[in-house]
Formats: sequence, C-alpha cells, structure tokens
Amino acid sequence: MTFSEVLATLPPVAHLAALELYAGEVPAGRIDNRPGQAGSLAVYHAVAVDGCIDAAAAQRALELYAEHTADAEQHPGKHPNIDRLRQLIARDERLRVVAVTR
Repeated sequence: MTFSEVLATLPPVAHLAALELYAGEVPAGRIDNRPGQAGSLAVYHAVAVDGCIDAAAAQRALELYAEHTADAEQHPGKHPNIDRLRQLIARDERLRVVAVTR
C-alpha cells in the first residue's frame, strides 16, 4: 500500500489540533494537524499505545509511512518525523505522546 492508501485506513484525527512529544518531561517535538504534517499526526496517533511510542511502535510507524520511509533513509533530514522514529529505535527509547484537542 502507498502512504495515501495507508492514511485512509487510520483512525480519524480531525478532533486533534496537535500531538506534543516528550522524552521523559523534556519536550521532543510537536506535530500540528495542518497540511504537510497531518499524515504524520495520523501515523503517530495510530501507533501510540497508552500515550507512548516505544521502539516496537516506532517500527510499526515506519511501515505505515510506506514509500516515505525509504526516501527518508536516502535523504536524512527531509522527513524529520520519520528520522525521529528511526532514532527512537536505534536508541531503544520511548516518547510520551500528549494529544491536544481542538
């Protein structure tokens, strides 16, 4: 499946304004529900289990990103939300995910 096809299968995220990401209590990023980030917001939201993304969830997210995962490997920095997941896996860390509703 392509990324567009995958997005159609994920839970809706229209009720979300953003996802805030934390490494422990330290802010680690924010994904806003806006063009250019809405797909990443949907992926992160879909794989977060009990408000966290661990290495296993990050691996699942990379699968959901479909063709964009390979592009991110070939062009580091082009897809920062994918790069973040790859680093999470490499370091065997986890992120706390806080949903910000509209």
